[in-house]
Amino acid sequence: MEPGRPLRLRTECRARVVTRSLLGNISLVPVLGTVYTLRMRIIAWSVLASYAADHPETAASLGHWRAVTKAASWKTMAEVTSTFSKAHSVSGDRVRFEIAGGSYRLIVAFDFGHQIAFVKFIGTHAEYDKIDAAVVAQF
Repeated sequence: MEPGRPLRLRTECRARVVTRSLLGNISLVPVLGTVYTLRMRIIAWSVLASYAADHPETAASLGHWRAVTKAASWKTMAEVTSTFSKAHSVSGDRVRFEIAGGSYRLIVAFDFGHQIAFVKFIGTHAEYDKIDAAVVAQF
């Protein structure tokens, strides 16, 4: 150590960022040895909520679809279609759901790697018959 030079102490600090929410303390930094399960995020839910407000007969079905989808952690199309018995795969990443007893159709594209559900179309059965479900992007 040189004379006149301040002494530097080396300290190691492991910071852990924690925030408070309605659920309590949530760690924003991965904890070694912990397994994290991603749940499905729904992109364009606000569009569906608006549609349900305009078409009240769809509100219960869309609410059920949202609750089940948000709680899911699907990895394949087969898991999606097995969860919803009236759902059908329309392309490699898209599923068509029957809403309100089949009077309405919902098309959703899934990104299973990132656990995201992209809403692509919502409409009546007659409107659905006029579109190509494999490529439609209403929103």
